[in-house]
Amino acid sequence: MRISKIIPILILVGLLLPSFSFAQNQPIQPPETLEDYNPPTTLPSSMGPSAKEIGKKVAMAPPETLGEVKEIGEKALEVSKKELPGVLEKIWKDEVLPVWQKMYDWLKINIWPKIESWFKKEVQPRVKGEVEKRKPIIKEEFNKEKEELKEEVPKVTKSLWEKFKELIK
Repeated sequence: MRISKIIPILILVGLLLPSFSFAQNQPIQPPETLEDYNPPTTLPSSMGPSAKEIGKKVAMAPPETLGEVKEIGEKALEVSKKELPGVLEKIWKDEVLPVWQKMYDWLKINIWPKIESWFKKEVQPRVKGEVEKRKPIIKEEFNKEKEELKEEVPKVTKSLWEKFKELIK
């Protein structure tokens, strides 16, 4: 299989597999009537209590003044500054990383051996052949560079020493 076919497949897999992982729960059925509609009352366990549960614990009246709105907003901001990093970390560790780890493991087991065998069969012999062809040329160029450096080093050190003497005077 050519690399030009493999790359688009890997891109599609990388884009599509994460979205499939979120669809593993039971499908949502639309209610038959509006009276039957019951919105979800809980969030995933990693996200903490739902707004409905929090509302039951803390009975609050709607704010009457802008000052009260400001206080509520500041309290919400403080709580979110304290709680949000922990919630996000928990979601990341418990839900996101396992999905990506499973995808990586699957890729390593099912796809990587094919890529590796293709590389060993197709690419590695070609590269070795080119290296063997160019070895004499590389050695010759290296020797030329070495000779040029041997000629230039005395000139450079001499001019540097002269510049140093001028600085001291």
